[in-house]
Amino acid sequence: MREPTAFFVQTDRSDASAGLVSPARAGVEISWNDGVVEVTAERVSRVALRWSDKLPADALILGDAWERSYGDLQWRHLQPERLLPWYFLVHSGAGTFGMGVDVQPNTFCAWTVDGDGYTLWLDLRNGGGPVHLGGRRLAAAVVRRFDDGGTPWQTLNAAVASMSTRPPARPEPAPVVGANNWYYAYGENFDEKAVLKDASTIVELADGHPVKPFSVVDDGWYPGGVCSGGPWDRGIPGVFDDLAATASAIKDIGARPGIWFRPLLVREPSPLASKVPHDKPGRALDPTHPEVLDGLRSDLHRFRSWGFELVKHDFSTYDVFGNFGPAMGSRLTADGWQFHDPSRTTAEIILDLYREIRTAASDLLVIGCNTVGHLAAGLVDIQRIGDDTSGRDWERTRKMGVNTLAFRLPQHNRFFTVDADCVPCTPQTPWELNARFLDLIARSGTALFLSIDPAARTPETDRALRAGIRLALDGGDPGGIEPTDWLVNTTPTTWRSGDELVEYDWSQPWGADPHG
Repeated sequence: MREPTAFFVQTDRSDASAGLVSPARAGVEISWNDGVVEVTAERVSRVALRWSDKLPADALILGDAWERSYGDLQWRHLQPERLLPWYFLVHSGAGTFGMGVDVQPNTFCAWTVDGDGYTLWLDLRNGGGPVHLGGRRLAAAVVRRFDDGGTPWQTLNAAVASMSTRPPARPEPAPVVGANNWYYAYGENFDEKAVLKDASTIVELADGHPVKPFSVVDDGWYPGGVCSGGPWDRGIPGVFDDLAATASAIKDIGARPGIWFRPLLVREPSPLASKVPHDKPGRALDPTHPEVLDGLRSDLHRFRSWGFELVKHDFSTYDVFGNFGPAMGSRLTADGWQFHDPSRTTAEIILDLYREIRTAASDLLVIGCNTVGHLAAGLVDIQRIGDDTSGRDWERTRKMGVNTLAFRLPQHNRFFTVDADCVPCTPQTPWELNARFLDLIARSGTALFLSIDPAARTPETDRALRAGIRLALDGGDPGGIEPTDWLVNTTPTTWRSGDELVEYDWSQPWGADPHG
């Protein structure tokens, strides 16, 4: 691989492009060995690696996202200030190429691309300040170059495969299909009876398929209200009195039980809280405190002892940074705060958190939601790749669900099982459009979760649900699917499914009743 044209270092500044100096001037040693980047320093914030390379004027650029995508993945013309987390592709009349970093790097890595070349920004900070390496040699990242694979789609698939060499080889994953109550209950007005109804519904619609579906108890099962935090040791009195009995009842119905939790938030202020600016001050836990990880292990052991077979952990990126992905930008988090342990980069700390969850979960399937996919690869079984779809607003499902599947589908079964989020079946959203989303997800072979409001079930919905669930449980279209208009459309309407082209109209008819 071609060595960078230049190296730059930033020691203390927060702005990504400010205060860049030569490594020698900063007292920082940068080692480049055929793509392996190592950094030795006392204190350092960022390292920038620059390649000079004149790009075609007609170039289109694609990048990824820090964590989930938010309907914002797309090919664009050159935009030098655009931050491209983890990897990028350049497509023009001359073909397609790109660069990226292997999964599980020890730094947050992003690219910027301009007409004269591209820059890799390695963020080594600890929270909102420089990491205190104390002379430690940090294996920062492994850089890859991607050559033309024939088409942009083939190039992206080959690129993702090349970046996913660090995780151990995954066993052939079984199809992941299940019920999730969030998009009709939204954490309110549901109880054990409703959860068991969901389990009965998904088992009925799976129609005896040998692969058992899941039934997930999502947010709202514990005291304190929606998204309020732990402890995660009991359900709401009078509503979920015995979670072990709930899990057992789900199994008796014929489904596999799953449960949601938010590992880094507690309901009352804690001395183990992070200093990150947060909308719940004193309640977002700092994972560099050993006691926090002890509590996390206890939670996961408890869920397993209750009989759950899947655990979904959520909100950890927000609770670490005080921001969701779109607000992270190049700073990631607010300036001026650091973790209890300032000697590790934020990426190292998050990787250690994911490793603890993976180990403590043991044989439970792990879903990461609001987790950093490039760090979580190999440490979660299933990854929510996009922001929430909706059981109340079809446009949100179109924007979030279709976009993330189109641009992140190559990560499926390479980084993890991809989850583009739930297909709603609710009275508030048009079933005709939800049914198209169901068909697309089912064909893709990715995880299919459904939020089925009992009030929305009809013979028509049941026919489509049965067909989609059957196809998903069979593993989707064996030939795979591909968006064919993704260069010009953020929510592609034309998809190649095996040997056929399938057209999806995602637009709600003007003048029609939005609820049918």
